[in-house]
Amino acid sequence: MLGNMAASLFLSGQVRTTVTRAKELRRVAEKLITRARGGSVHDIRVVFSRMPHKEAATKLFKEVAPRYMSFDKGGYTRIVKLGVRAGDGSEMAVVQLIEK
Repeated sequence: MLGNMAASLFLSGQVRTTVTRAKELRRVAEKLITRARGGSVHDIRVVFSRMPHKEAATKLFKEVAPRYMSFDKGGYTRIVKLGVRAGDGSEMAVVQLIEK
């Protein structure tokens, strides 16, 4: 589930989900971006094993990772809380890729 959510994040730039899932997604997405910044064959294989969505992985290596080369390891995403969902009262949030 988190691999698919990370793929959606890389393709669209943001994902709307619950706060708990957003916090877990941040962990997964930031590790994938850090791996993609390396760019070695081993890093490519690790990213594809964690997130098998081919189009999202290609975009991660070609567009997303180069954008964050000047960053330290981490801090590529932000979580913005939206309030509670009307149906069940779950706290909602948006996970966004930070623009530099």
